[in-house]
Amino acid sequence: MTRLYYRTMNLIRRPRLLAILVLITPALLHAETFRIAEYNVENYLDQPTETRHAAKSAEAKAKIRESIHALKPDVISFEEMGSTNALLELRASLKAEGMDFPYWEHVSGFDTNIHVAVLSRFPITARRSHTNENFLLQGRRFSVSRGFSEVDIQVNTNYSFTLLGAHLKSKRTVPEGDEAELRLEEAKLLREKVDALLAGNPNANLVVLGDFNDTKDSSSTKAILGAGKFKLVDTRPAERNGDDAPNPNPRFSPMNVTWTYYYGVEDSYSRIDYILLSPGMAREWVKNEAYVLTMPNWGIGSDHRPIVAEFEAEDKK
Repeated sequence: MTRLYYRTMNLIRRPRLLAILVLITPALLHAETFRIAEYNVENYLDQPTETRHAAKSAEAKAKIRESIHALKPDVISFEEMGSTNALLELRASLKAEGMDFPYWEHVSGFDTNIHVAVLSRFPITARRSHTNENFLLQGRRFSVSRGFSEVDIQVNTNYSFTLLGAHLKSKRTVPEGDEAELRLEEAKLLREKVDALLAGNPNANLVVLGDFNDTKDSSSTKAILGAGKFKLVDTRPAERNGDDAPNPNPRFSPMNVTWTYYYGVEDSYSRIDYILLSPGMAREWVKNEAYVLTMPNWGIGSDHRPIVAEFEAEDKK
């Protein structure tokens, strides 16, 4: 029998150490790089709800799974996920097709229809998801509709990171208040979580990702990015279509295609989905392996296109 077997058996006989059993499995010992993806799966419901009146079709679910297989993520964060049952159905369907995510997190916020969620190949070692965040705006108290996921994930024996996932207020107008102001207040609360983590450990490995429902120059996205030494790094995933020429105006971003969301009412395309990194985690980012997934008939699955970024599983100085 192998040394790993004897070590495993010893841990099993010691219940207090059983929790770290998963950290010594061969898959974790040999992880050299890993991928984190983000995907708004547009009403991935197993049954209609009071405000969203159709369950996800089998065709749409199949396209979602096809997209996830193409991304090959080790960890994937979702927005607009339905109930826990919907998440577990997707997880089981992926497993039946050869992609296993043993670990998961589903966040139940103020909105009871759609949720943020996480699937992971790697162990989730701590859970601090936020389900009851609220704020005052013009004398009224509002809740963060979808809450925030916050989990610690152990990639291998030497590398771990914290994931913060969010789905901020949409641009849909509501009678309760201005949608941009509501989104900004949600963004400020998310940034507070970032600041708290980095104040405790300036070198922390942190990824902040999700559907922020606004462009990079908006007040809400800028609030999440922050400023100064704790400013988050925007991975800016783009299509792999051969566009690599620099913008002739150096003040602007490279001239490649980065949109993640199609809004049919306006026939508009925009980048509102993000993978942002703490300075510590940005050191492990493999810069040429962050991209927007392109595939035929992507819109069958969702009105968003998923994004992914790759990382080295070793802390860099």
